[in-house]
Amino acid sequence: MFAYYLELALRSLRRSPGLTVLMVLSIGIGVALAMSTWSLVQMMSRDPIPEKSTQLFVPTIDMWGPSSRSSASSDNEPPDLLDYGTAVALMRDHRARFQSPAYWLSPSVVPSKVGEHPFKADGFAVSGELFPMLNVPFRYGSGWSSADDAQRAQVVVISGALNHKVFGGGNSIGKTLNIDGHDYRVVGVLGHWNPQPVYYDVPAFGGFMLQPIGLFLPFNTAIAAGIPHNGETDCTSSPAQSGLVGLLHSSCVWISYMAQLDSAQAVGQYRNYLEGFARQQFSWPPNIRLRGLMAWLNYLQAVPSSIQILRLVGLGLLVVCLVDTVGLMLAKFLRRSGEIGVRRALGAPRRAIYAQFLTEGAVIGVAGGVLGVLLTWFAMLWLRARFPENWSALTGVDTELLGLTLAVAIVATLLAALYPTFRAAQVQPAWQLKSN
Repeated sequence: MFAYYLELALRSLRRSPGLTVLMVLSIGIGVALAMSTWSLVQMMSRDPIPEKSTQLFVPTIDMWGPSSRSSASSDNEPPDLLDYGTAVALMRDHRARFQSPAYWLSPSVVPSKVGEHPFKADGFAVSGELFPMLNVPFRYGSGWSSADDAQRAQVVVISGALNHKVFGGGNSIGKTLNIDGHDYRVVGVLGHWNPQPVYYDVPAFGGFMLQPIGLFLPFNTAIAAGIPHNGETDCTSSPAQSGLVGLLHSSCVWISYMAQLDSAQAVGQYRNYLEGFARQQFSWPPNIRLRGLMAWLNYLQAVPSSIQILRLVGLGLLVVCLVDTVGLMLAKFLRRSGEIGVRRALGAPRRAIYAQFLTEGAVIGVAGGVLGVLLTWFAMLWLRARFPENWSALTGVDTELLGLTLAVAIVATLLAALYPTFRAAQVQPAWQLKSN
C-alpha cells in the first residue's frame, strides 16, 4: 500500500515542479540554517576533555578580604585568579595528584636562520604536570620533569605549527629555540592539540583564543626570565613597581590554577586543605571555592549568553521556513479538492487521504533533508574558512550532524504537512461532485 501512495505522491509532485522546488528549498534552507547554528553552539558548549573533566578542579581563594568588596556586592565570590604568592604556596604544598599554575605570555621567537625576522608566539607558562593532567598528545618527545620545574631548566614545548615554521617540521628534540633573547632546549613537540575554549586559563582572555598556541615554558623559568604576563590582571591597589616584578611583589591576581583530584575523598581533603591554608594565611574567615571544570566554565560564562541566543535564532529561522511550507502545501492540497472528492465518493476513507498526503509530505521532507545536508555541510565549511585555523574543531562536519539534519528535515516536514492534510481530509465529496 505504501508503494501505491508513494507513486501517487511522485506523480503529484511532478505535476507542479515549480511548487515542489519551492517547498524543498524552504525545508532545506530552514533546516540547514537551524542545524548550522545549533551545531556551532553545541560545539562551543561541549565538554572540552570528557575523559577527565570530572577529575579537574579549579581552586580560588579570597586573599583580599571582605574590605575589598564594595557594599553593593553580595555574591561574596573570591577572585577568579590567584596572586603569585598564593600560587607558589599551593605548588609547594602539592596536595593534588597533578597541579599546574598558568599565565598567558606572548614572547618573541628569534629564528636561527639568517635573514628571518623575529615573530610573536603566544603560549603559556605552566608546570610540567599540566601535560599528563590534560592528556596532552606529543608528536615528538614529551613534557619536562618536576626536577626541571624546580631547577628552572631552560626547556620548551612547542606546537607542531611552530615546529614546522622554525625547524621545517621534523624531529626537533634537542634543538635550541631563542625566545626573548634566551636559548631554550626543545623537549617536546605537540601533536594535534588546541582545545577551545582554552579551559586551563579561561580568565586570561575569556575562554576562546584567536591566536594559535605556539609554546609552553616552565612557570618558574618564565618568571626568572622576566617574561611578562599578557592576560587579565586585577588589583586592589597599584603595584609598587611596574611590569612583572611589580606583580610578583603585590596582591594582584593574574595566575590561573588547576588540580587533578581523582576521587570524592580527594576532593574533600583538598577543600579542607584550602580552608586550612586560608585560615593560616589570612585574618578573615576562609572564603574559598573548589569548582569542577564544567561548573567553572559555566560560572565564567565561557560561552556567552549572546552565543546561546543562536539556538533561538536557528529555531526561529526553521519555524519561518516551516510556516512558508505549510502555506505552499495548503495551496497545493486544496487545489486538488476535486480529486479528493472523487476518491471519497468512491469509498476512500479519511485515513487513506491522510496516508496519501502525509506520504507526499515525507517525500518532500526527504528531498529537503538531502538538500539540507548539502547546505549544512557547505555552511560548516564556510564557517571553518571564516574562523581562525585553530578553531577548526568548532566547525567540524560529522556523520552524526548530517544524519540528524536529515531526520529533522523529515520530521519537520511531516509536522508542517499535518494541517494541510487535515484540511484536505475535510473536503466534502457531495460539494465537489455538485460543483463539477
